[in-house]
Amino acid sequence: MSTLADYLAFAKAHPKLFVNPPEGGVTILLDEAEIREAEAQMTQWLESKGMPAEWARVGIAYQDQYALILRDAVRFPGGFLGTYIRFVGEEDDPPGVIVLPLYQGQVLLIRHFRHATRTWHVEIPRGFGKKGFSSEENARRELEEEIGATISRLVSLGPMYPDAAASTECDKLYYAEIESYGEVEVEEAIAELLPTPISEFERMIREHEITDGFTLAAYARAKAQGLL
Repeated sequence: MSTLADYLAFAKAHPKLFVNPPEGGVTILLDEAEIREAEAQMTQWLESKGMPAEWARVGIAYQDQYALILRDAVRFPGGFLGTYIRFVGEEDDPPGVIVLPLYQGQVLLIRHFRHATRTWHVEIPRGFGKKGFSSEENARRELEEEIGATISRLVSLGPMYPDAAASTECDKLYYAEIESYGEVEVEEAIAELLPTPISEFERMIREHEITDGFTLAAYARAKAQGLL
């Protein structure tokens, strides 16, 4: 956990992450007196629940090479003060890419092991954006790496916030028509490629065999745009 001085220095260096819109909402507090009052109110609430008072401390709660977690002091719309956790990406990080690939009327799904849930998921390819490349270039690179695919047509399906309640992450959705594909990237814990007719893909969604939120979002956008 960082000091309050470290947190305030971070806020000064990254003002876009601390903007308070004029139309209201949850207001971030950067005045030290207000921060201390928010911490005090949250400490009282935590202690009443038998929880550690240190969970009220404002600052950089955690940071490593993959994640940065802030605990902000805030004023909620009702006027009461408290603290709020959020995951923050670097301002110059390119967006992640999620690609719905279609080959001769079949959606190219993958069976992918996800560490967070400790299970296998049926989903479409996705990955982090690489600095120095456009989102379109990253989408093409991701399909080439994960399933050895070449793209004949790439259509943007727009941006997506996977968890706007807790994270600043914004990704880009794409639909791709595929010329050819190859082998899956086993090093990324991808077990197999599943060419799936659209009707079967939709059945898997209806019957909850596909639960990956990125896949569901890409499908909804592609369907709404008349691409499926």
